[in-house]
Amino acid sequence: MRSQARAVVIGGGITGCSVLYHLAQAGWTEAVLVEKAELTSGATCHAAGMLTQFNTSPTIMRMRKYSTGLYQSLNAYSQVGSVNIASSAEMLRTLQRNVSRAKGIGLNVELISPEEALKLIPWMSSQDLYGAVYLPEDGHIDPHETTYALAKAAIRLGAQVYTRTRVTGIEVSSRGEVTGVKTDRGDIHCEVVVNAAGIWAAQVAAMAGVNIPSTPVIHQHIALEPVAGHEIPSGSPTFRDYDYLVYGRPESGGYLVGGWELNPVSCWIDGVPWDHESADLPNDFDRFAPMLEDTIKRMPFLIEAGMIRLVAHPDAFSPDAGPLLGEWPGRKGFWLACASSMQGFGGGGGIGKSVAEWIVDGGTEWDLTAYRAWRFSRNYHDPFYASERARECYKYYYYTHYPHDESMVCRPRRISALHQRMQDLGAVFGTKNGWERANYFLPGQGWRMGGEDQREWGGWVKPAFGDAVGRECSAVRKQVGMIDLSSFGKIDLNGPGALRLLQRLACNNMDRPAGSVIYTQFLDREGGIVGDVTVTRLAGNHFRVVSGAAHVDSDLGWMRTHVHTDDPPVKIRDVTDDFAVIGLYGPRARDVLSAVTGSDVSDDALPYMTAQTVNISGINVLAQRVSYVGELGWELYIRAGDSVFIWDILWQAGQKHSIKAFGYKAVDALRLERGFAALANDITSEENPYEARLGFCVKMNAGDFIGRQALIRKKAAGIRQRLFTLTIGGEEALALYGGEAVIFEGKVVSRLRSAGYGHTVKKNIGFAYLPVDRITEAARLEVEVFGETVTAEVAADILYDPEGSARR
Repeated sequence: MRSQARAVVIGGGITGCSVLYHLAQAGWTEAVLVEKAELTSGATCHAAGMLTQFNTSPTIMRMRKYSTGLYQSLNAYSQVGSVNIASSAEMLRTLQRNVSRAKGIGLNVELISPEEALKLIPWMSSQDLYGAVYLPEDGHIDPHETTYALAKAAIRLGAQVYTRTRVTGIEVSSRGEVTGVKTDRGDIHCEVVVNAAGIWAAQVAAMAGVNIPSTPVIHQHIALEPVAGHEIPSGSPTFRDYDYLVYGRPESGGYLVGGWELNPVSCWIDGVPWDHESADLPNDFDRFAPMLEDTIKRMPFLIEAGMIRLVAHPDAFSPDAGPLLGEWPGRKGFWLACASSMQGFGGGGGIGKSVAEWIVDGGTEWDLTAYRAWRFSRNYHDPFYASERARECYKYYYYTHYPHDESMVCRPRRISALHQRMQDLGAVFGTKNGWERANYFLPGQGWRMGGEDQREWGGWVKPAFGDAVGRECSAVRKQVGMIDLSSFGKIDLNGPGALRLLQRLACNNMDRPAGSVIYTQFLDREGGIVGDVTVTRLAGNHFRVVSGAAHVDSDLGWMRTHVHTDDPPVKIRDVTDDFAVIGLYGPRARDVLSAVTGSDVSDDALPYMTAQTVNISGINVLAQRVSYVGELGWELYIRAGDSVFIWDILWQAGQKHSIKAFGYKAVDALRLERGFAALANDITSEENPYEARLGFCVKMNAGDFIGRQALIRKKAAGIRQRLFTLTIGGEEALALYGGEAVIFEGKVVSRLRSAGYGHTVKKNIGFAYLPVDRITEAARLEVEVFGETVTAEVAADILYDPEGSARR
């Protein structure tokens, strides 16, 4: 066994073998893989082996498409097609929406009729068959054969595989850098370790001092004997029935059937036994029986099928069902490629490609921002909480999770100091990164936590909260509104190295006077947007970065990753819980604030995009003049313990101006009217600031920030696409949720990013990236909404107050 390697991959499942292969393919032939048992001994050996390219995430779809091609190149793929079935009218609408979204990200896919579905699988029942999606390039693999084929390909390139070699420790230097791996067969010195240890990944991470949320959740599938006279031809399509929560693939004339129950079971949340290998866990037929019964409804002849074996096995799930990928901040050389969340072979090839690219080249072809391993807050350090969220993700693997439905487990987990005031005002709470946040208010009806609300409304219909949100938007536009923004992420940077670090990360100029508020993006080396923040310079060496509730941990890790060893000292600290934030917005906002402070809050004294401390009844409050809703207003930062007092004073002063509380649903509607983009929806690492209408944030003379050279090249080459604002249909609100395909001259050219209804302008609004050489104001566009096309028009980028006069 080697005592020195360029990289050590831990874990011999499909993900680990894929990482090893792609590293070797990139020239890292001194890479090795260590596996405590034999290859495929973990979750990989129990995989059903079904592959589909169908997914509404652009990144996951590309990973799946790549994986399919990779396995085909290894002669380890059976292309038989798949039929994804709708057994209800509501599921047909779900498939219509998903097809539109998939077409918008480049997948050639269409719905087929019940009659067409029956031609593909003539032995299934026509009862409650509403339609299907047919994907002719889908198929299946043999888990054992495919994994070994990939491992052998890596070995042929020069890599090595050591089985029956258990990792017992990871050596880390005093500077936080990986220096080697300890095993029960000896030590291997290396500078790169990739944790692809599957259900053991959390324990391997702990060896490097890293805490990750990864929970084994038990999945079951059953092998059924062939039924005489109903033998399934080997080249038949696989199937998925999302209403019945089941899937199946032909196997030896019968079917292998699996299912996604609504109340799954997790196991070993305190650690997986090291001696567990490929053995099944105790199965639970009572838990599986309802899904088998539903399978028989779709395939009635299976009632005569004998049962060969019911397999129960664990697979690692993250709390959002996305994989954990990337190098851990503060642990240089420690990489993660784990918690695949049943992506398995579909994601395995693409994950290996992406992680190897990231290690070797410092960047990836596809946008992996949503899958950064460090994206979860410290709430998820609690194994029980992480487990409950993972189980909930499993529940929604097939079961429809509507866009306006909320997580329902372990709530309330994280509340702001103003939570009781929101309750008193009749808030309907949603949740973001563990925070309880007011989505909207129903005054006089009592507060509640939102749950499967959209399902209760009837599914894919116009939101029931439309009128309530419209009233809140009207208050902000015409009088004044208040909102609890305490869930904002807040990161303080202190020290002589603070400016240098921020200027390295940000495309805007950070060297502004104290009191400046700077809107900026963080970019990757290709100029793609990976962060969208405001930065306030509180003092010479003291800055505060404000991020979204869902992105703060991702941004915090990005900052820590890019601290250089020769930088002057800088202390980076998450101060989110230290401060509450009150948003005060509307034409009467200055009247309300002036009534409670002697400080000058005029436009001359406190201009837009500046901050200063104001005194309210003896309490210092940092007032930041910034607005995401397009109205005059402030973000007021208050020590959490003083925030209820400040809220009450402002609320009382606002009564003469008909002040109203508003929530995040109103924020979303208001920012659409104003043309403001949202990170992850409208701006990702696949777009640069020039394309995203954010070129005004780019200051080329600010220094050699990350992505600067790429932006110079791209600007010189010319921008080929940009973010357009579209108005869709007429004044009546449509059931738009984002992701819908955009059609031009009969062809799908893009997809909607954010979409919703603007209550002030009375228009359905959507953002979409479109080619600049083909799209003009006169362009006739269409948007596919649940299988029907709706006329859309290219509108002004900003529909409400384009001059910005309201903010003054």
